[in-house]
Formats: sequence, structure tokens, C-alpha cells
Amino acid sequence: MVKGSRIVTAAAVAALAMVGGTATAGAVEATAYDSYVALGDSYSSGVGAGDYGDSGGCKRSANAYPQLYADSNGIGDFDFAACLGARTGDVLAQADTLSADTDLVTVSVGGNDAGFVDVMIDCTTSFDQGCVDRVDRAKEYVRTTLPGLLDGVYDEIRAEAPNAEVFVLGYPNFYEIGGSCNAGLSDTKRAAINSGADALVDTISERAAAAGFTFVDVRDEFDGHEICSGDWWLHSVTWPIDESYHPNAAGQEHGYLSALEGAAG
Repeated sequence: MVKGSRIVTAAAVAALAMVGGTATAGAVEATAYDSYVALGDSYSSGVGAGDYGDSGGCKRSANAYPQLYADSNGIGDFDFAACLGARTGDVLAQADTLSADTDLVTVSVGGNDAGFVDVMIDCTTSFDQGCVDRVDRAKEYVRTTLPGLLDGVYDEIRAEAPNAEVFVLGYPNFYEIGGSCNAGLSDTKRAAINSGADALVDTISERAAAAGFTFVDVRDEFDGHEICSGDWWLHSVTWPIDESYHPNAAGQEHGYLSALEGAAG
């Protein structure tokens, strides 16, 4: 049976932890979910958050929000399928890990389909107008082509995991405009990049709602913690280069995990 909303107060969580026995101080609180599959791209695999273990090129971090959520909620049946570089077609393949027993799914996808890497390269190497033009092309793709690709992914998730509650996570804005950075990209470029992230969120949230899934917007959590803010939860250009423009460990925990917990409990 598909589970209903689990947005509860801290007091309710504490009360639920007492059901079936006496709570033990420091014990992991059990969640209502038994079987969790985390699908998606690098924002779900935790690229940029370190501690990748033996996950190879997928860079699945022990500090990524899916692993943190599974650990903190005592979910023993957890399949971490998200992977660096994943596009919608890759997530369709990841969906093979789903089953009728899966009762929780999280997914983030769409940024790589929209050409996120190319956008950042062009914005780094071109003049302001070149960056704006490249972002506009990406936004057109997001409005016209990405919706159908997302529908295909969401349909597959529902078909493979008919009993699951599905949370679709979006992307943060990358820059605080007029922030502390006095070098690097111009504010014109930074604003254009943020507008691309907003366009992604608009399309992803719309298609998630059409599929009957819950969209989780992380932009509020990252507000005040973007690049050029006083407390960055995102990398700028860094080494390894594939970790550039990804959440760090704080962004995964306080940004993504916090947003998911607010939606799922």
C-alpha cells in the first residue's frame, strides 16, 4: 500500500519512536519505509562530498543524502544506484533495481540531459552574452524536450515500483548574486546560470506532479549557502574537476537531506 504524507512534527516523531517498546537513548529511529532505492545523477550519488568507498566512477558518497537518510532511519534494505553523469536513459537502466517491495524511491535527473557541463564550460570561457545565449539554449531544451524524457523515467519508476512513495529532488541555485566573490564569473553570468537552474526546477516539478510524485525543492535550504555567500555548501571550480559545481558534505546533509526529511519525515 502506498504510504501517505509523513511530514510530521518533532514531537510526533518522538512519539512514533516509542511504539512497540521503550526508546533507547542514541538509538536509530526506525522509519516507516522498509525498502529504499536511490536513483539519479551526481547530485544524488554525492559527487563533491567525498568518501566514495569502492563505488568507482559513480562516486557514491557515504556523505550523500540517500546514504545519510538510510542510515539515520535504520533502513536495512537500501540500494544506492545513483551515479555520476547519469542522464534520463541511465536512470531508466537504474530502475531495474526497483521492485514491488520497494516502498521509497528518491531520484534527481535532468541536469545532464540539459547540458549542464557544456553550459558551465561555455560560461567560463565566453563573454557574458555567450554565456547567456548558451543558457537560453539549455532552457529551451528544458522546456521542449526534457519533459518527455522525464515522463518516460517517471512512468518506468511507477511501473517497476507500484507501491513506492517517490520523491523527486531538484537542483539548487549556484550563486549568490552580488555576494562576496570579486573574481571569476560576472554577476551577469551567475544570474544566467541561476535562471537555468530555475528553469530545470520548473519543468521537473511540473512533470513530477503530473506523475503523482512529490517534488522536493532544495533551493530554500541552499539560500544563503550558494557560491559567493558567506558559507558555501557548493564547490566552485575544484579538483577533481568533476566535483566542480556540486554540493559539498554540508550541502548534502543540511541542504538535500534536510529537504528530504521535511518532505518524507
